[in-house]
Amino acid sequence: MTFRLPILALLFAAAAAQEPVADSAPVPSVEEVTVSMKKAASFYRSKLAYNGGYGSRWSQGLTDVYGEKRPGSPTHIMIQPPGTTSVGLAMLKAYQVTGDRLFLQGAREAADALMWCQLASGGWSGGYDFARQRPSSLRYRRDVDAGVIDPEDRIAFSTLDDNKTQSALLFLLELANTPACAKDVKLRHALNFGLEGLLAAQAPNGGWPQQYNGAHQGAAPALKASFSTDWSRVFPNADYKHYYTLNDGVFLHTIRLLLRAWELEKDERFLSAAQKAGDFLLLAQLPEPHPIWAQQYNLQMEPAWARKFEPPAACSRESLGAMQALYELSLATGEERYRGPLPAALAWFERSHLKGEPNRWARFYELGANQPIYCEADTYAITRESSNLPTHYAYFLGDEFAEELGTFRQLLKTGIRNRSDRRIDAEKVTAALQSQADAGYWLSEEGLIDAGLFGLNFKLMCEYISSFNSSPVLVE
Repeated sequence: MTFRLPILALLFAAAAAQEPVADSAPVPSVEEVTVSMKKAASFYRSKLAYNGGYGSRWSQGLTDVYGEKRPGSPTHIMIQPPGTTSVGLAMLKAYQVTGDRLFLQGAREAADALMWCQLASGGWSGGYDFARQRPSSLRYRRDVDAGVIDPEDRIAFSTLDDNKTQSALLFLLELANTPACAKDVKLRHALNFGLEGLLAAQAPNGGWPQQYNGAHQGAAPALKASFSTDWSRVFPNADYKHYYTLNDGVFLHTIRLLLRAWELEKDERFLSAAQKAGDFLLLAQLPEPHPIWAQQYNLQMEPAWARKFEPPAACSRESLGAMQALYELSLATGEERYRGPLPAALAWFERSHLKGEPNRWARFYELGANQPIYCEADTYAITRESSNLPTHYAYFLGDEFAEELGTFRQLLKTGIRNRSDRRIDAEKVTAALQSQADAGYWLSEEGLIDAGLFGLNFKLMCEYISSFNSSPVLVE
């Protein structure tokens, strides 16, 4: 089999080769942008980090640290982006484009925090509190390394939803393959331990669960997805963490990690695992009238309940992630079979938007009927009415999703991801420079110091600086 160029090289080749666009308006200098990034990195390291790790958001007075949704302890760090993994990766990319070791030091510190809370199964949960962990209930890699005997009641569930374990492993992978860290034995051990755990947790049919506590156990036949129209409308309150899960980008983030690991580590096992995952997605495409994907599947490959507001259904959000993963696999391997499901799925999106709203979809579509379904507020009963819904969950996908879907259509058609020109980039960088506080941070609309904005602005600035270099660095 002949394999093509690595996926990132293919997706960003046009951007790397693009000539700068001349413009008479003043543009930020590389030095000015670098100073801004150093100011931000210094503030994060000195004021926000705890043992090298980071939360997601902070009050301006630094009295409150936020996790995924709510305030947490000052000693709490987030693994789930935006948090320790995304801040660390942003600092690493800044080092790669500037060569300034301040950024490398910040990345190393973030990696140290992640390595301390790596679980015995090889991955991570959503966060870690350095002050409130209960060692008697959780098992870590450091316990394994120390030869600690494993009591039966200690658990180590690594989590794949919301890019938790994948983002941590991607960061460690990129750092370990940075020449300045090539001899870091501790880092290499943590990376290898995590990647081995991820490979071991993959089912024989290519699927992954939402969480894993070790190697996959038991058979997993390669069944084609199916559904029954008389699925139970009553929430079963069952343990779903072992179900094959697409929700929150599990397969997209995992496949991207594996392809990058194959590219950097030159180990064919990572390519094989990515292909097995792609084969699972081929099996998981639902039959007509909704040739898309579900959020999660039971071991018989039937759409299944997760939480009480996530019924068995054909799902729009997760289906775009599945299509993106298959497309990127087709680019990386040259295998057209991974594109096979895409036409039918895209046609489904064309005909299944909400009536009279071509840029809006429901998240859930009833199995067999292909009609939008929802959960009622308070009772969470299944309904086709959308007038009384819970407010904590996105039951509709609108303009932002439509734009993402449109971008994917364009990418599928042309094979090139659109990139803005130097003038537009300069405008965005200028806006980031102007919105940066004197201390070095960026504020969200809610007035909170925001790690997500840190990552977004660093990505923008790294791309901008790399456009001045003779050998631009590819920033994912």
